[in-house]
Order: sequence, then structure tokens, then C-alpha cells
Amino acid sequence: MKRPEDIIKRPIITEKANSAITEGKYTFEVDMKATKIDVKYAVEKLFNVKVVDVRTMKVKGKLKRVGVHQGRTSDWKKAIVTIDTNPETKTYLAKGGKEVKVDKKYNESIEIFN
Repeated sequence: MKRPEDIIKRPIITEKANSAITEGKYTFEVDMKATKIDVKYAVEKLFNVKVVDVRTMKVKGKLKRVGVHQGRTSDWKKAIVTIDTNPETKTYLAKGGKEVKVDKKYNESIEIFN
């Protein structure tokens, strides 16, 4: 398994991506071989947030031209990660009917976008 720093390459900061931040959706450029599970693990480890959903897509490179030479930019992979913006304590019943609370401290947003 790759390190989280190798999976998440950089955040994507565009007008559309910034408007989705209010809904708890953050956009990243990720490694081409990374799976949704890898992306979820990397975002949770790097930013200490609870990931609810991951959507990935491959973006094809564009045709570019410099003078008479024509070529393509590299293909890349984009991931839209939805985080839990309202993490709450979870309670469950343990042996003997005792109520146990699990309170993990998660962040409500990712700091690099703010």
C-alpha cells in the first residue's frame, strides 16, 4: 500500500470545486492507480476527517500545440471526496447492557481549502 502523501497529489481549486466545499465536497488530483479505498484512507489520515463518499474519474489530456509541433498533455485522475461535516458521538450497547460512547475527534473541514 502506498503512503497517503503519494496518493493525494494536490488539491483542485476551481470555481466549481470551491462552490462544492459548502456541501462538504473536496476535489483532489490523485495517483492514476489509486482506488477509492486508497483515496479514502489517504484523506482520513492526512486531514483527520471522516470520509463519507469518494467519486473518482479519469481526465483525458488535451491536445496542445507549440508552433508546428502538436502533442497531448498527460491524463490524470480526479477524486471528489465528501466528508462528514457534523461528526457526532456514537453510542452502542456492550456486554451486560452497558451503554458505551465512542467519541473520535474529527475535523469538520479541510484546512488547505480555507
